[in-house]
Amino acid sequence: MMKTYTEDQIFDKVDFTAIPLDYEDYENCTFTNCIFSNLLGIKFSNCQFIDCNLSNTNLSDTAFREVQFKNCKMIGLHFEDCNLFGFELSFDNCQLNHSSFYKVKLCKIKMLDTKLVEVDFTDCDLTKAFFDNCDFLGAVFSNVNLEKADFRSSLNYIISPEDNRLKKTKFSYPAVLGLLDKYDVVVD
Repeated sequence: MMKTYTEDQIFDKVDFTAIPLDYEDYENCTFTNCIFSNLLGIKFSNCQFIDCNLSNTNLSDTAFREVQFKNCKMIGLHFEDCNLFGFELSFDNCQLNHSSFYKVKLCKIKMLDTKLVEVDFTDCDLTKAFFDNCDFLGAVFSNVNLEKADFRSSLNYIISPEDNRLKKTKFSYPAVLGLLDKYDVVVD
């Protein structure tokens, strides 16, 4: 039987694929160099994950409230399976390749130096999102609210202005040419 609550703990170099998490709720905890495979129903509030591997982890009903990920490998995650009440995360130098944020509200999210190769943002709300030096190669943007989002230092995004909301979205040259990709035009 799981214990319910722990706070202000540091977990270092723990393989949670072999030893499951002991608690249902973690507050103000730091996980460093840990490996995960199942976070089913776990709640994290004001926690940090540093240098962790969460690739292909089960996120069903997982709650992330003011959670920071730094230098983490997070390939193939389905964030739409999370408990989205109070959902708030940030990413710094992470690999989120092949992950999905389908229909997730990510207003004001901050992603710094993050790889988002082939990530699915379909039906997301990315209002006021800040993407600093992120790589969106093959990422899917369909019916996404990108109002006031900032892509100025990011690259490899292909975004259709007809299929997404782009009011006051910030881009920079030459990456902004990704908005013209579907038109098969040549720009010199």
